[in-house]
Amino acid sequence: MKKILKILDRVEDTALILMFMAMVGAIFLQVVMRFVFNNSSSWSEELGKFLFVWLSWLGISIGHRRKEHIKITMLVDKLPEKLRLMSEAFTEIILIAICGVTLYYGIIMIGIQWKVPYAGIKISTSWGYLSLVVGCGLFILRATIFLIEIIKNIRNSGSSLEGGEV
Repeated sequence: MKKILKILDRVEDTALILMFMAMVGAIFLQVVMRFVFNNSSSWSEELGKFLFVWLSWLGISIGHRRKEHIKITMLVDKLPEKLRLMSEAFTEIILIAICGVTLYYGIIMIGIQWKVPYAGIKISTSWGYLSLVVGCGLFILRATIFLIEIIKNIRNSGSSLEGGEV
C-alpha cells in the first residue's frame, strides 16, 4: 500500500508542476500578445483559468498529505493525547463527509456539463468539473488513511495507559 501511495504522490506532484508550468506559460503568452502585439488570444486566458482550477483541486489533496492546511489547534493542543486523537479523528470524518458531498455533486455536474464547451479552448466544461472529482477523491483517500492511522494511535494510547495502571 505504501508503494502505491508513493507512486500516487509522485504522479500528483509531477502533474501539479507540469500544470503550473503550462498555466504560467499560457498566461505569459497572453500578456505578451496583449501588451506587445495588441492582440490577445481567446484560448490562453481560458486555459490559464482552467489549469488554475485543476491546480487548486489537486492542491487540496497534496496539502492534506503534507498536513499544511490551516487549522487552529489552540484548544486541541491542550487536550490529553487520547482526546486530541479523537478530535482529529472526528475532524477527518467531517472532512471526508464534506468532500464526499462535493464529489457527488461534482459527478452530477460532469454529466450536466458534458456537451457544454469552453468558448476559447473548445473542450467540454465537464473537464473542469472533473478536477473537483479527482481532487475530492484523492482527498478522501488521504483523509481515510489518516483516519485509520489515528484510530491505530487511539488504540495504542489506550493500551499503553491500561498497561501502566496494572
